[in-house]
Amino acid sequence: MIVLAGADLVLPDRVVERGTLVIRDGRIEAVEPRIVDGPAGATRVNCAGHVIVPGFIDVHVHGVEGIDVLDGGGAVAEVASRLPKYGVTGFCPTSVACAPATLAALLAAVTAARRSPAPRAARVLPAHLESNFINPDWSGAQPRRCLRLPPAGSEKLEVRSEQGAAEFSAADILHVIASHRTAAGIITLAPELPGGLDLVRALVAAGHRVSIGHTGATYDEAMAAIALGACHATHLFNRMSGPASRAPGVAGAVLESDAVAAEIICDGFHVHPALVALAMRAKTSRRLMAITDGTAGSGLPAGSRARLGDQEIIVTEHSAELADGTLAGSVLTMDGAFRRLVQHNGVSLADAARLCATTPAAELGLADVGQIAAGKIADLVVLSPGLGVRQTYLAGIAGLEH
Repeated sequence: MIVLAGADLVLPDRVVERGTLVIRDGRIEAVEPRIVDGPAGATRVNCAGHVIVPGFIDVHVHGVEGIDVLDGGGAVAEVASRLPKYGVTGFCPTSVACAPATLAALLAAVTAARRSPAPRAARVLPAHLESNFINPDWSGAQPRRCLRLPPAGSEKLEVRSEQGAAEFSAADILHVIASHRTAAGIITLAPELPGGLDLVRALVAAGHRVSIGHTGATYDEAMAAIALGACHATHLFNRMSGPASRAPGVAGAVLESDAVAAEIICDGFHVHPALVALAMRAKTSRRLMAITDGTAGSGLPAGSRARLGDQEIIVTEHSAELADGTLAGSVLTMDGAFRRLVQHNGVSLADAARLCATTPAAELGLADVGQIAAGKIADLVVLSPGLGVRQTYLAGIAGLEH
C-alpha cells in the first residue's frame, strides 16, 4: 500500500487542498480530504506543496528523445519507456504516411507492446495513423510520395493486392489496417478526396476512430464526414481550412459540432493563445484534448537533428522543421503542455487535467484511467509547485527517477 499525503489533488470536479491518496494493488482505494498517515506498514510519501493530477494521455505523439515510432525494432517500446519522465502514462504511437511494410511493422510493434507491457513504461494504446489518405495540398511535412486516393467503395477495405518493390496502392495500405484492426485506433484522413466519404463510412463501420485532418474540406464536406461518424479532429487549426465570413471550413465545423472531440497543440507556437481560448469556449475541456504532436526532436536541444518517419528534421527553439523550413511537428512534451495551459493560458488545474488526461481517456473508451477517484487505476503525476514532474506512477508503481 502507498499513501501520497499532503498534495493538492486535482479531481474531476474540484481541487482538494492538502489531501491524501491511498493506493492498494495498483488502484486508488481512497481519496481523503485531509492529511492522513495511512495504515501501519504502508509506504508513506510526503507530497506537501505538490499537486497530483491524473496521468497524461497523449493521443498524438510521433516520438521523443531521438526515437521515432517508425524506426522499427523496439522503437515503440523505447518511446513508452521514456514518456513517463514527462508525466505520460498512456499514448497513441503516431505515424506519418508511409509504405505498407513500414505501417505493418509499426502496428505489429504496437500489438506486441500491448500484449507484453514493459514495467514502468507508459501504456501503449492503439496507434494514431496520420494516414496515406490526406490532401497533398495540406500535407505539411507528410511525405507526399506516400499519399494515395482512397479506393471507391467500402468493399475495397479487405482487398489484397500484390505490392511491388517501389509502388503500392491504397488497397495495400487498407489491407495492412484490416490485418491489424485492434492496433490501429485513430485514422486521420481528408474527407474531400475522391472516395473520402466512402472511406469514412467503411472505417467507422470497422471500428476505427476517424479523424478529420490535413484537409482543405469545405464546411459542408466536413459536416458530411461528421454525419457518417467522424468524431475526431487532428490538431485543430493546423493544416485544415479555417473560418472566413462565408466559408467556415473544417475548423468552423469542428468548433460547431458537439459530435467531434478536437486535438489542439498547446505549445504557444502552433496555435495562438487567443485561438486556444476560443476553442475552450466553443468545445469546453470535455470536447478538447491537449496533444503534443511531439517528434523524435522532443527532449533534444535546439540544433539537434532527428527523424520524422524517414525524413530528417531539425529541432528549433519552438518546433521541428524539415531542411526547407516546413513545420514538421513539435518539440512539446505533455508536462510542458499542462504548464503552459495553466501558467500562460489561464486554464484552471481541473480544466488542464481534463484536457491532458480525462477527455483523452473518455474519448478512447478508457474507463479506468484519466481521473483521480476511488476505484480507478493509480496512473498519477506528482507535480512540483512549479508544475514540473516530480514522479509518475503507473498503476501505483513509481516510474524511473527524474
